[in-house]
Amino acid sequence: MTSKLIRSGFAITALLAATLTANAADLRTPSYKAPSYVAPSYGNWSGFYLGVNLGYGFGKSNWDAPVVSPSPKGALFGVTAGYNLQTGSWVWGLEGDIDWSGVKDNPVCGAGNCETSNTWLGTARARIGYAGWNNFMPYLTGGAAFGNVKATNSAIGSASSTRLGYALGAGFEYALWSNWSMKLEYLYADLGKFDCAASCGAVPDNVSFKANIIRAGVNYRF
Repeated sequence: MTSKLIRSGFAITALLAATLTANAADLRTPSYKAPSYVAPSYGNWSGFYLGVNLGYGFGKSNWDAPVVSPSPKGALFGVTAGYNLQTGSWVWGLEGDIDWSGVKDNPVCGAGNCETSNTWLGTARARIGYAGWNNFMPYLTGGAAFGNVKATNSAIGSASSTRLGYALGAGFEYALWSNWSMKLEYLYADLGKFDCAASCGAVPDNVSFKANIIRAGVNYRF
């Protein structure tokens, strides 16, 4: 009788243990690990691109006669085109742009005002950038600058000339998403000087134009 009770107790205990184990397995939360987020890579800057730019220019102009120094300033906006070739972390490029310019100043000179204005400005430059910081690329740039410089003596007349000079600067570009990027840059442009002659009041009468330009841009890479 005692052995029957002992065997029955073992049987009941085993049955309860199996039931509890099954219930615990049902209650266990299944393990699931979400895939880790991988940011899209925009490290490859190679290829052609087109863009738009908007900025502000301020500079200096000197006249021989009358002796006056306008300080031209104003907005610029235009279009940009270029090509990049990336080798490792370095980006080598060529970039050109053409901008409408409202950079001008007209201080008083004698019986009238002497205005120096830049109606349009373009550049053709080389760029070298460093792409080793994820989507951020600082760069140096330099090359040719060209544009129209107009000198006006309101009491006498005016003359204009399309000038060729140089531009130097630096900036950075940041890849946003897909093929888009934005940039911020500084350029120093020197268009030299031209002889306004009798149209401005003297023979000769040289008028110079130099400008500092800060501008932002958005580019689309193909």
